[in-house]
Amino acid sequence: MNYKWWKEQVVYQIYPRSFFDANGDGIGDLKGIISKLNYLNLLGIDTLWISPHFDSPNDDNGYDIRDYKKVMEEFGTMEDFDSLLEECHKKSIRLVIDLVVNHTSDEHNWFTESRSSKNNSYRDFYIWKKGKGINPPNNWTSFFGGSAWEKTNETSEYYLHYFSKKQPDLNWDNDKVRESVYELMTFWLNKGIDGFRMDVIPFISKDQRFFNMSKEELKTPEQFYAKGPKLNTYLKEMNRKVLSKYDIFSVGEAFGISSEKMMTISDERQQELDLVLLFDIIRIGRDDWYQGQWKLTQLKKLFKIQSNTDQFHWPTVFLNNHDNPRSVSKYGNEKKYRVKSAKLLALLTLTQRGTPFLYQGEEIGMTNFHFDNIDEFNDLQVKGSLQKVLKNKINKEEYLKHLNLSSRDHSRTLMQWKNQPQGGFSKNENAWFFVNPNYSEINVEDNLKDPESVFNFYRKIILIRKKSKELIYANYKDLDPEHSQIFCYKRLGQKQTYLVILNFSSDYVKYKIPFFNSKYHLIISNNSDKILHIKSNFIELEPWDALMFKTSNKYEN
Repeated sequence: MNYKWWKEQVVYQIYPRSFFDANGDGIGDLKGIISKLNYLNLLGIDTLWISPHFDSPNDDNGYDIRDYKKVMEEFGTMEDFDSLLEECHKKSIRLVIDLVVNHTSDEHNWFTESRSSKNNSYRDFYIWKKGKGINPPNNWTSFFGGSAWEKTNETSEYYLHYFSKKQPDLNWDNDKVRESVYELMTFWLNKGIDGFRMDVIPFISKDQRFFNMSKEELKTPEQFYAKGPKLNTYLKEMNRKVLSKYDIFSVGEAFGISSEKMMTISDERQQELDLVLLFDIIRIGRDDWYQGQWKLTQLKKLFKIQSNTDQFHWPTVFLNNHDNPRSVSKYGNEKKYRVKSAKLLALLTLTQRGTPFLYQGEEIGMTNFHFDNIDEFNDLQVKGSLQKVLKNKINKEEYLKHLNLSSRDHSRTLMQWKNQPQGGFSKNENAWFFVNPNYSEINVEDNLKDPESVFNFYRKIILIRKKSKELIYANYKDLDPEHSQIFCYKRLGQKQTYLVILNFSSDYVKYKIPFFNSKYHLIISNNSDKILHIKSNFIELEPWDALMFKTSNKYEN
């Protein structure tokens, strides 16, 4: 095992637009983040990852970049970014930024030049094809609805866009594109940033034959798009020319790839990426916008696959991000047992093998927002997919029901700081998006005052983790993979063993703990009133109980 600083970090993701508004315009900004760094320090955060802060027309909330070397005007200035970086480092917080280079905005200078004529020097920065009669070049689809091809008037040819038509895909087969990307990466690294989270990075390589997808492939286009033949070649080149020259870490958003493909990208011997964000766990039960049922046994199996890698691989662990609903609403009980189940999920996330990624508001147990109609959604994907949904004879009510379980917009509501209008996010009553009405009972200010709050539970576990490399690097073993309500696992270190027991249900459960002995002692629990009775290895678990024990290995069975 190679010991690395980024294996020992706790990463916290900020969606700047929704985090904190310092200037009162209703939109979160970089100065807002700076003003909350003491809060992140108190929580115990080591690394801050901010979603795109670059100049953008905001067709897709900043993931459509117009200028990679300019800060979005709504977020502030380059001086504000430099101040953020400086203040982070003063507080021993590393700063990671988003790298969005599968596509740009259609307002980027590269694209305005590219579309102007077939002979322009930037023409091959993007992927252009002739149509087939009155139809696009092939049947590839956009994640935001409709064809992945858009025709322009200037040359009557089509350009490829996996996402919005305002997000044309770059042509990574062009050497000049790759060199331009490496140059902009170097620009930010020379400022002193500590790494990149790479947006939809498996999509950068395209199958240049441009065959039609089969009916099966059209059901999960992300898996097809992630099979580009030169992905590993490009990542090796990126590592060799840029990443390897700095003491940073790289993490790729791996939407669409299998766990097997993930193993090749993050293999330390291959020198591509350090970490990969695999979506199997966070999308359990999901099929596009449809959220179906899932079982705890399925979840445990996914954690086992993720954790039981060899010494050349290091997992990531996360249950929340800006593209998925709130974890306590999906995996927990957001009503009667919100606080307990949020703490249970905290214990799960922070005691797994891998680098944990937290998302803003997770640490106070924020929940999904309830949308009353489709027009309330901000997400391009919701509106872009509506016609396909109606075409498949699914009514709006059914679509809305599942969006209230699965939409990206649940994670993008305003951060809840205080029991004040707009949840204390902004003094502007017309903020850019909704605040969840439950901010009166779920907010940072109240969490900080309450020693038994969700925030303070996260803080305690993060502290336990920081003090124990045994816990960070220990092996993982699921002790009861077939139990339908209890998640029970060990972390087996060289000198100590940790035992975690989680009741993923609203039932009282009498549970026989596998391989338990009297030398285990309880070090943290989400039930402060619980009197621990363990007799003949049986324990009485209340709804959503979460406990962690520790023992010396000399007492292990």
